[in-house]
Amino acid sequence: MADPSKSSQKAKNVVIALLALWSIISLIVIVVWSTSPDLKSSAQCRAELQDKTVKLEGVKVVCKKDKEALEELVEAEREEQAKQRAEILLLLGHLNATNATLEECRQENLVLQANVSVLQENIEQLRQTEANLTAQLSLQEDQIDALKDNVTQAAHQTNASLSLRTAAESQMLAAQSQTLACESGKQYLQKQL
Repeated sequence: MADPSKSSQKAKNVVIALLALWSIISLIVIVVWSTSPDLKSSAQCRAELQDKTVKLEGVKVVCKKDKEALEELVEAEREEQAKQRAEILLLLGHLNATNATLEECRQENLVLQANVSVLQENIEQLRQTEANLTAQLSLQEDQIDALKDNVTQAAHQTNASLSLRTAAESQMLAAQSQTLACESGKQYLQKQL
């Protein structure tokens, strides 16, 4: 069971809190009442209401004009945004076309680089072939010079052989003449015997 002294203490605290709250509210009411302006008459309130209504109507007209101006600005801004979107789409199209062209150029560049590499290899092969052909040509020229020397020697030998043949033919004719002379002398001697 709860202790009676504790519950009475709680009741006292609640009462004190309520009194403090009532005191604060009373002070607020007194301060507000003392600082509030005097109550106005109903005619004065109507006049102020009329004045406020007129001002309100003026404000409404100004607000309406401002709203229309703002709506026009919003519409103009929407049109400008739509125009900018169209320009962005056009620029994106150009950008995509440019990117495609750049990709084609890159591919062509790769092909050209490959072709250049092949051509450089071909040039190197042709240089090697030229060096080989130059060496072969030099060798063939040496062989031609040797053949010319051989032909010259053969020509000299042929001339010498022709000269020897001519000399041999002359000696043969001379020998034949001597043989005939000898036979004639022999026949003469035989006749004398």
